[in-house]
Amino acid sequence: MSDSPSADAAATLKSLPIDQELVLKVIPMPADVNANGDIFGGWVMAQCDLAGSVIPARYSKGRMATVAVNEFVFKQPVRLGDILSFYSKLVKVGRTSVTVTVEVFAERFKAQGEYLKVTQATFTYVAIDDNGRPRVIERD
Repeated sequence: MSDSPSADAAATLKSLPIDQELVLKVIPMPADVNANGDIFGGWVMAQCDLAGSVIPARYSKGRMATVAVNEFVFKQPVRLGDILSFYSKLVKVGRTSVTVTVEVFAERFKAQGEYLKVTQATFTYVAIDDNGRPRVIERD
């Protein structure tokens, strides 16, 4: 057995972000695992897209669509039984679009109370009309 800390231990946090908003919390299930026993990256991406849409929905006040995944980084594997916390933060509100960051933290089943950043992403959403065309975001 090695004396060096594991990759998980080296990046473990004792608290979650306070400068971002908790927008989603979810536990992956057995149907979400790949052949290695880790959670499919595509499943994580889908959850990030859902989480990322929460803040833009406040600005778009209507239909919107994901138009860009500007960044997506898998930092650590997500494991079956992890409690995932998705935090989002506003980056920019444009004329028709909203850009946000999403950070995902895993609370390992056997190490509750300790958090590991597993994913980070940046998404851009565009407000759309009933015909799917971009529309101006009304400013209050």
